[in-house]
Order: sequence, then structure tokens, then C-alpha cells
Amino acid sequence: MASVLAPAIALGQQVYPSKPIQFVIPGAPGGITDQLGRLIADRLSGALGQRVIVDNKAGAGGNLAAEFVARAAPDGYTILMGTQGTQVANQYLYSSLKFDPAKDFVPAHALISISSVVVANANQPYRSLKELVDYAKQHPGKLTFASAGNGTSTHLVAELFQKVAGVKFVHVPYKGSAPAISDLLGGQVDLAFDFPVTTVPHINAGKLRALAVTGPARLADLPDVPTTTEAGYPEAQAVAWIGMFLPAGTPAPIVDRIQRETARVLAEPAVVEAVARFGGTPFNQGGAAFGTFVQSEHARWKAIIEQSGARLD
Repeated sequence: MASVLAPAIALGQQVYPSKPIQFVIPGAPGGITDQLGRLIADRLSGALGQRVIVDNKAGAGGNLAAEFVARAAPDGYTILMGTQGTQVANQYLYSSLKFDPAKDFVPAHALISISSVVVANANQPYRSLKELVDYAKQHPGKLTFASAGNGTSTHLVAELFQKVAGVKFVHVPYKGSAPAISDLLGGQVDLAFDFPVTTVPHINAGKLRALAVTGPARLADLPDVPTTTEAGYPEAQAVAWIGMFLPAGTPAPIVDRIQRETARVLAEPAVVEAVARFGGTPFNQGGAAFGTFVQSEHARWKAIIEQSGARLD
């Protein structure tokens, strides 16, 4: 019983963790991914009794970070903050990767899921998702939607919706959400499928109209806005997500320890509050269940990416 309750894991002659842990984030300092990563790293440092040090490796859509962790020793001292992009979409957006998302990692625990908000310029005539679909069918090829770039979640969620609803919008990619939303506010584009943190302030100011949220539940900040399921398009439900992954071959006791401590961290009120500020929800799913979820995402987004023709190289 004492070994079960011990705060550290004995592996041979070593005790895990016995030194600082490198937490690799596939984004630059300051972004949502970085802010969330630093919060989780800080809480895990206390839970594990060793420093969890953030290492930002931005570039190539997160591939640089994923490749680094895939090649790291499977000893629990290098962890990837993997995204829907690094672990799923990039495999179909890039002609070749120097890692295999399915074979080179073991999922430890999910961290956060973020719904998209379907928003239109407030001057547009449609006031609901159904009215948007009807308008798009009556005016084929007219409506434009802005995204944060080819292959981003803000692009692919819109592609999924078009497939489900049987409509076609014109894609206008930008270099990030900020310029995309700026042009939506200015009327240069008609729609966006973007995140709450970038859209809710403008919705509350009356400058954007929220038509639906793509996640499984309504958002606390937009209680009157229906989900795509409630609006009649259940197959358009989708979220962006982030999770923790270790190199394949990492001993199961280490993976289990990371999973348990992450689950505890995600339940902390301060973490729940911070995740809400990012426009997300704690994604409390670990181990085999999280692995099954990631596998299901491959089949779904592979078809959408191939249909859209999106490429990043």
C-alpha cells in the first residue's frame, strides 16, 4: 500500500521525477496555447515535486515541437502540449512529416476544448443559422468567410459546416484571427467561425451577430446562442482541443502519473476559471479514452481537409 500512495514512482534504481521536466509548447510566447501551457506547467510543478519548464518551439504549424518530442527519450522528462493540428490535421495538410502522430506518441491527458462561434457582421440580413443556410443557397458563391489561415481550426470547422449544410462559402484566409475579425467588422467579409475570446467582445458590443456555437453545449458568455445541434445541424458539432502527449515507449507508470496529476490540476478552481477566460472548457479525458478520441478525429478531419483541398506546403 505504501508504494501505491508514494508521491514518486520507482523505476529500477530511479525515482520519477528526479529532475526538471521539459514541457514543449508548439506556439510563441503570449498566445492562448502558451498561456495555458504555462498555467498547467506551474500547477504540475507543485503536483510532481519537480519544475516543469516551458519550452516554446513555434513554427511549421507546430510540427517543430512535435518532431522534437517524438525524437526525445521516452523517459517522461519531455512532454508535448499537442494540438488538434499537431496530432491530427497536419498529417493531411503537409506532404510529409518527420514524425508519425499515431505511432510516435502516447496520449496522456486532454487539457481544453474550445468551441467556435459562427458570427456574421451585424448588418447582414440573416439572424439564425437556418437563415444563413437559406441565404447561402439562394445566393450561391456570394458569401465569404474569414479564417486565421489555411488549415487552421477556424478554416476547417467552416469547411465541415459547409459539407453538413450543403452550402458553399468563399474562403478568405488571413494571417491570424485578429486581422480576420477586423475585416469582418469592417464588412470586407461576411462570416467567421472563430473562437469566443476573439468574438464575444464584439458580439456584446453589437458589432457582430452570433448565429451558433459549434461545441456540445451553449457558452456561459452567450447563453442565448444555440449550438449547431440545437439549430438543426448536429453533424457540424466540432471543437478545437489541446492535450498532453509523451514519446511512444514511455513506461506506463509514468504516463499514468502524468494523467492522474493533470486530471487533478484541471479540477482546480483557478484552472477552471482561467480556461473559461480563454473561451474553453476543461477537457477531462485521459488515457485510453483520450487516445480513442484522437483516433476518431483522424477519420473526420482527413475527409474534410481532402475535400477542401487545403495544403500548407
